[in-house]
Amino acid sequence: MKKIITLFLLTFIFYPELSAQSFSPDKRITLYGSYTFDDSFDSYYDYGNYYQGKISDGMLYGVGFEFEIRPSAYLELSYLRESTNAPTQYYTGGAFTKYNDFDVVMNYIMLGANHSFQKAGSKVEGFGGLSLGMAIVDIEHDDVNPAYDVSKNVTKFAWGLKAGAIIWATPKFGVKLQAQLLSVAQSFGGGFYFGTGGSGAGVSTYSSIYQFSLGGGLTYNFN
Repeated sequence: MKKIITLFLLTFIFYPELSAQSFSPDKRITLYGSYTFDDSFDSYYDYGNYYQGKISDGMLYGVGFEFEIRPSAYLELSYLRESTNAPTQYYTGGAFTKYNDFDVVMNYIMLGANHSFQKAGSKVEGFGGLSLGMAIVDIEHDDVNPAYDVSKNVTKFAWGLKAGAIIWATPKFGVKLQAQLLSVAQSFGGGFYFGTGGSGAGVSTYSSIYQFSLGGGLTYNFN
């Protein structure tokens, strides 16, 4: 992961100088706003103990900076944030069910490679991309069940895919429409985040999160 990010950064720094004589690179900033759909997580680690829940839907906001490293190829550094909640149900000791609703904040810092395609004279520019980075997740209990008193912060590996189009109203201003998938690898777990309350508190099982969103943003081209 560190090697990949280092390679991206070196390309970001040195490629513009090497290619300056061949073309004038675009430099863009995009303000993002998207609707993110629910995603569930669960762990059944023995017959009498399990938990299950979901990351609720919400709005994902952020900003992205793109630099064209060669014609139609961009590097993008982005920050995205979602504030939501995670209703969670526990079945402990094979006897009873407990419930809690956690406040969750997802912070994504991503470095991506995007490729665009556009017909000559068209105001519509299509694109697709892949990103790697990290998710900084904050979680707190909501005082419904003091026994599940949780307040934690953790950083996990994240990756993403996206595709869409930019409709250019002028050569500098455009509206970006995109679909995006963000995934946090092995993020939500029994002994790691929510605990299990009781006999299973020491068990560490995990469930990756996949967040699909639809939306877009406003793009400004500095070139």
